Amino acid sequence: MEANARILAAALIFSSVNVLSLPGVAQALLYNNRYDGDQVIRLFPKTKEEAEALKNINEQVMVDLWQPSSIPSIKLGVVVDIHVPRSSSQQFFRLFLQTGIEFKILVSDLQGLMEKQSGSSPRLRRSSPLYSYEVYHSLEEIQSWMHQMNQTHSHLLYLFPIGKSYEGRPLFVFQLGKRSRRFKRAVWIDCGIHAREWIGPAFCQWFVKEAVQTYHSDPAMRRLLNQLHFYIMPVFNVDGYHYSWTTDRFWRKTRSNSTHFNCHGVDANRNWKVKWSSKGASLHPCSDTYCGPVPESEPEVKAVASFLRKHKKQIKAYISFHAYSQMLLYPYSYKDAIIPNFKCVESAAYNAVNALYSAYGIKYKHGPASSTLYVTSGSSMDWAYKHGIPYAFAFELRDTGYYGFLLPESLIKPTCTETTIAVKNITNHILKKCPLK
Repeated sequence: MEANARILAAALIFSSVNVLSLPGVAQALLYNNRYDGDQVIRLFPKTKEEAEALKNINEQVMVDLWQPSSIPSIKLGVVVDIHVPRSSSQQFFRLFLQTGIEFKILVSDLQGLMEKQSGSSPRLRRSSPLYSYEVYHSLEEIQSWMHQMNQTHSHLLYLFPIGKSYEGRPLFVFQLGKRSRRFKRAVWIDCGIHAREWIGPAFCQWFVKEAVQTYHSDPAMRRLLNQLHFYIMPVFNVDGYHYSWTTDRFWRKTRSNSTHFNCHGVDANRNWKVKWSSKGASLHPCSDTYCGPVPESEPEVKAVASFLRKHKKQIKAYISFHAYSQMLLYPYSYKDAIIPNFKCVESAAYNAVNALYSAYGIKYKHGPASSTLYVTSGSSMDWAYKHGIPYAFAFELRDTGYYGFLLPESLIKPTCTETTIAVKNITNHILKKCPLK
């Protein structure tokens, strides 16, 4: 307890210092310097009383949960990463000190870390070449890249919109694969449901690049593209992703407007019609896990759900990419229960994480989302499975919290390389039968 008090006191002193006055720190006003003095701490609640104390603090102080995504999802044995804004730090640490919960400081100054990672900042670098896959790209760059790839690789790619976002942006999807016959089994891949998880869209770009570049040289990739179609949506939450570049790096939700509260957005991974508004989701519009006023209230969710329903006889796998935690999850998210085709899906997940490990020795956990991560309702993965797609997965990409949502650009290549291996491994299972019952 005394050690905790000393560390917290140091943290409070540090948070009162203006990082821009420190020598050697860039003077650029990244995101208008809104994260100056913010911290990220990792908590280790070990008893029911400590978990309950966290829930009570969360009701009194405005903080941003990085993992898990909501206080009700906290369970014993699961670490809790919290982004504490400078404006809330005094009150938060005063209450937190009384709990005795074990913790460590992951990021002592969030603004300073972001300044150091200037390569991933829209304010600190010029636009990158569209065909550079080891940097993060803005929405405008990604959509320009999609149009260029569509023109230069028309034998394997076909770009089309499936709708528009709340703010009127087009929702683009690639059809990737050899157009050799009218009906082909298909795999759906989406990235960027949560805006701040930039490694997701980076992976979708990487996978498309890898597919078209290795089609002729890699027999395994050629077999997949000849026998399957991949429907790939590089940025699901286009409005939120754009906002995370221009205004709030840690924005999570869509950008729809609540009529009764001065709050924006819905968690697009709580807005699906499968146990909607139940555990792990919030009915409050200001919550980061707000499930929306009704299922499919978000035009982005409605557009994807409509497309999946229309092509449900063709689509045999649904894979969604998130960050962070290094996990490969499968249904169910909303309850602790074994899916009917557990043996087949578990085998695919087990083989995929082993294939991923073979690249750089990075370990991923795998298993049902409810027990491996936490319980959530209204998720896209559960919805896909419930609507007849036998393989439904959600990746939580690197890392395990050292960088969190600020994964450096230097880790894009290894992350995407190992994940591509895992996806190819999973899709090989699509060529086998895995019935729902």
